[in-house]
Amino acid sequence: MPKEALKTIAQNKKAYHDYFVDEKLEAGIALTGTEVKSIRLGTINLKDSWCQIIAGEMFISNMHISPYEKGNIFNRDPYRMRKLLLHKREILKLFGLIKQQGLTLVPLSVYLKGSKVKIEVGVCRGKKLYDKRESAAQKDAKRSIDRTMKEQNR
Repeated sequence: MPKEALKTIAQNKKAYHDYFVDEKLEAGIALTGTEVKSIRLGTINLKDSWCQIIAGEMFISNMHISPYEKGNIFNRDPYRMRKLLLHKREILKLFGLIKQQGLTLVPLSVYLKGSKVKIEVGVCRGKKLYDKRESAAQKDAKRSIDRTMKEQNR
């Protein structure tokens, strides 16, 4: 059985800047047909979105999926809450983590797995300002080291 190819549609780079990602999990999304077509075109934005657990179900809020051009009356509200498809035990585990340790659920990326649209959700801890500065300094240092190594190899 061949391994299914993953095609990344969108990533939430702001989440990696604002949070430490402790754990990642994969979830499905309940979408309409025109939303899936729009996602396949890459018109999705995860920048300010978040996940929440309401009445034992997990939802994603503030994720923008642009209306499909040829969808006319079948298009839905671009910012509507969408249900994430997870097992009940996974939702209960996440609910316990969020309540006890003060963690946050943040969508990290949206991708196609075969013909299905999947979302990667991260269990995250917020970064302080000094943490953000430190990670930016580390990124700059790594970039300069790579640049120096590239020059030496020429």
